[in-house]
Amino acid sequence: MTAHRTGPSRRHLDAATAARYASGEIPEPDSWQVERHLEGCGTCAGRVSAAARSGSAGPSLAAVRSALLAEVAGSAPAPVRAFGRWRRLRWAAGPAVRGPWLPAVAGVCLVALALAHGGALPGARPALLLLAPLLPLAGVALSYGRHTDPLHELAAVSPGGGLRLLLVRGAAVLALCVPVLTVAGALLPAVEGGPGPAAWLLPALALVLGTLALGSYLGCRSAAAVVGGLWALGVLAPVTVRYGALPAELLARALTPWFSSPAAQAGWAGAAVCSAALLAVRRHSFDRPEFS
Repeated sequence: MTAHRTGPSRRHLDAATAARYASGEIPEPDSWQVERHLEGCGTCAGRVSAAARSGSAGPSLAAVRSALLAEVAGSAPAPVRAFGRWRRLRWAAGPAVRGPWLPAVAGVCLVALALAHGGALPGARPALLLLAPLLPLAGVALSYGRHTDPLHELAAVSPGGGLRLLLVRGAAVLALCVPVLTVAGALLPAVEGGPGPAAWLLPALALVLGTLALGSYLGCRSAAAVVGGLWALGVLAPVTVRYGALPAELLARALTPWFSSPAAQAGWAGAAVCSAALLAVRRHSFDRPEFS
């Protein structure tokens, strides 16, 4: 595609590109980009239509069009039932919200509460804080990509697909899991000197944005695995190497520098800003249907 550009999916087609697309000469990945553009550009759609009519298939297309119009004119259209608002929101929220991820998050919170109040385990809050930043990553990994969404190819090439849809689904993941985890953390008994129940929010935001930015290179599943693995290794390694065990007091002491200090919170805020900037630069990499 050539002519002026307002983004990779906004390039207008010249006559030669329209003719190549109409004749099926454009490679499949590039044709997906063309189709994505045609859905929102009437000028280019008309250019492709004209190229198709003027080609060798023009007479056959005209005959099919005439037969189709005659068939439609002779039959009453079947009523189409529109999706309700809740169903549209549910499908837009993505596979993570419709699948087992949300029950898994609720299960982690219930187990932590049961261990703390029924099993006399006061260190449940540090353990939950260790897992809390990882749980949104699992939801993001399940939100977008051909491995989790059977309609991914259609969603990716639609005008609302790509990064926009991924951000909607990521926001749905955070909107559902953040209140659940924060309330559960507040109900757990505190450990003296340990982080507060909401101290995980900024680290979780930074990890989610880092996953999305890295996902522009690796895909959501692989990026979530890399970021989650680095988080677990970075938090657990200092304790296991130094103490060889994870009692509640040591875990709380190890987690505090990662959560509660002003330097740590400033670092997570800076990481979130940098990840968001990289995501903005790489936003068009999510437009291709082969992204996973």
